[in-house]
Amino acid sequence: MILEYKNSPIFYTDVGQGKVVVLLHGFLETSSMWNDLVIEIKDNYRIVTIDLLGHGKTGCLGYIHTMEMMADAVVFVLVHLKIEKSFFIGHSMGGYVALAIAEIFPEKVDGLCLVNSTPYADSPERQINRDRAVKVVKQSPKNFIRMSISNLFSSDNRAQFVEETESIMLEAMNLSVQGIIAALEGMKIRKDRSIVLKEIQAYKIIVLGLKDPVLEFDSLSTQLTGLEVKIIKLSGGHMSYIENKYEFTYIIKRFIEN
Repeated sequence: MILEYKNSPIFYTDVGQGKVVVLLHGFLETSSMWNDLVIEIKDNYRIVTIDLLGHGKTGCLGYIHTMEMMADAVVFVLVHLKIEKSFFIGHSMGGYVALAIAEIFPEKVDGLCLVNSTPYADSPERQINRDRAVKVVKQSPKNFIRMSISNLFSSDNRAQFVEETESIMLEAMNLSVQGIIAALEGMKIRKDRSIVLKEIQAYKIIVLGLKDPVLEFDSLSTQLTGLEVKIIKLSGGHMSYIENKYEFTYIIKRFIEN
């Protein structure tokens, strides 16, 4: 389904009935990343997936898409659907958006699940890397997409998931350069929301990969100590929903049941 938001389209899907689960994809992904999970849980819950700004079939609103802008767009869809409270599950950048929703619209959050994501802001080094990424995108977006997506899997799993990697890459090739850059700029300036994660009055978990090339497990899990969030570790990299598909699905089912 397509909604118009600030003269731009937002694509979403809405299937099933019951407790509402909102699925938010990551950078260079689209709502289709959740297809397998939706099949597993749609008979028992109402599942909403949304293409975030500049991704999939959702348009761009400017040079920078802040996490707050993305959060507003998500909530616009939920208001249209007359949904008051939801369980939010966000992969990577989708987790940043879910945290922005938790801060701005805490009354809408029944549960919060961050998948291969972090509540912390980019480090200065990471911000420099975002700037470098923007330059690469401007010069060769296809090379940037190929390099970025293949590097999301743990080195042990890259050969095993070649088909899945190619599928994600092909879909990402349809993204506009503007959408990719706007997301990079928005992630670069996002704020630290560790206090939001600690204080939100909702059931909350964070799923991390032991061999995540993007988020170093040991240092992040140490940082998370004291935030009153349950940490669930999986054996793979940054793409837990693919690399640890069956365990991940089980974890999500248990999360929603709470």
